[in-house]
Amino acid sequence: MENPFLNLKSVTPTEMMNLKNLTANLSDDKLRNFVSVYSSKRREAEMILIISCVGLLGFAGIQRFLVGQIGMGLLYFFTGGLCLIGTILDIVNHKQLADEYNAQMAAETLQLIQ
Repeated sequence: MENPFLNLKSVTPTEMMNLKNLTANLSDDKLRNFVSVYSSKRREAEMILIISCVGLLGFAGIQRFLVGQIGMGLLYFFTGGLCLIGTILDIVNHKQLADEYNAQMAAETLQLIQ
């Protein structure tokens, strides 16, 4: 079977390596199920970057809600992105935010599939 993760939009090398390691022992049928479920849960780094930039306009914290960090999202919302410093850091580290969230979603999906 060809690499099914190549069909995921804007998959990062870190994410690809993590997915290959997690799914190395899955059968083809389970692998197809995994990709189907995982693709609906993952977040793209570009989307997090765009949403983080919106935080500079006064709607800070939305990116944190998208990656499941509700407490940080509320903190960013009520403090203006920690006076914009946190929002700027999220813009710089948007790929790391996406990779961490996607790794968590991949682990959850693997547990669900097995």
